[in-house]
Amino acid sequence: MEYEELLNIQGYIKFFLLFVVFVVFYSYAYSIYSRDKKGERDFEKYSNLVHDDSSSSTPLEKREDNIDNKEK
Repeated sequence: MEYEELLNIQGYIKFFLLFVVFVVFYSYAYSIYSRDKKGERDFEKYSNLVHDDSSSSTPLEKREDNIDNKEK
């Protein structure tokens, strides 16, 4: 392989990787947006954790206490 061919392959690989990162990031951002709009999860509560992170603060979500899920 010549040097120009290696540079071309390197350019195509960089473009492909940037495209994959772009698609993954925007699909994640869209999933967060759609879950927030549907009301499945309120991400505003999670953003408030930065300001209120004391041990005496109330939990954001209730835990399900299933005996089956606990380790023995």
